Amino acid sequence: MHAHVHSGSGPKRVLKISLGVTAAYIVLLVVAGIRAHSLALLSEAGHNLSDFLALLLSLVAVYLQSRPASSTKTYGYHRAGVLAALVNAVSLVAVSFFIFYEAFRRLQHPQRVDASVMMWVAAAGVLLNGAISLLLYRSGGRSGGDVNIRSALLHEVGDTLSTAAVIAGGWVILVTGDLWIDSALSCGIGVLILWSGFGIVRETLNILLEGTPRGVKLELVESAIRAIDGVNDVHDLHCWSIGSETRALSCHIAIADIPPSVSERILRDVKDCLQLNFRIDHTTIQFEHVECEVAHGCVIPVGESEGHQHHGR
Repeated sequence: MHAHVHSGSGPKRVLKISLGVTAAYIVLLVVAGIRAHSLALLSEAGHNLSDFLALLLSLVAVYLQSRPASSTKTYGYHRAGVLAALVNAVSLVAVSFFIFYEAFRRLQHPQRVDASVMMWVAAAGVLLNGAISLLLYRSGGRSGGDVNIRSALLHEVGDTLSTAAVIAGGWVILVTGDLWIDSALSCGIGVLILWSGFGIVRETLNILLEGTPRGVKLELVESAIRAIDGVNDVHDLHCWSIGSETRALSCHIAIADIPPSVSERILRDVKDCLQLNFRIDHTTIQFEHVECEVAHGCVIPVGESEGHQHHGR
């Protein structure tokens, strides 16, 4: 059993703080949105509600990911964070389509908007969401590795940008009196939500379908293995992600008919290369050789591909 347990104390604390701040801001957005008759502020409330659920799911996922592996979950709970990120992203897509519907309805029946309330509430949102984004970035989002924390970070960055746009829109409404700007801002926020949501959906599905990890090119991995002294051939090469930060690889490597003490050096070099260059920690490498020693009980003629003696490590 080979398990990596990541400490989640930092992200847990940040996520708990973010949950409290986001909940308070949602209440403010709803109250201000109703008072100002602003669809943009109510859209922001919906956006932040999805963020609240996203942060809550991320907190649960961080807890599950920190649990050790067991006899029934031999890789631990690494994919709990991936599943949380997928649910977050799907919720974002649903929220964006709801915003598009409301914006279209508001364009047909414009309502007077209190632009000054829009601007003040949005300014508070920029400060709050910006602070949360910075905390998430420092707690693990900067590496771009954990898709769960990164999805929460994308939520908050999107909120910061969209609330900044609401400030600008409120000022334009205040100056020109054009009420359609509120609906246009809502559509812009919806597009931003949709874009970030689809990106996370694509990546999480790639992990769940055991596709090649983001940023890894299989041909480069194969070339790096072939370049190691003692490696004659590489085939049946597979690389996938167990979780957002845990990569796995399996392959067959052809080597000369050498003693185990020598092949151990080749195995160590291959593992070091994969870890240093591609951040691949979990490996299943099977050695093969054409030569067959009679002393070991081999009775299959040398040279038949079906009769290769396999030594698994």
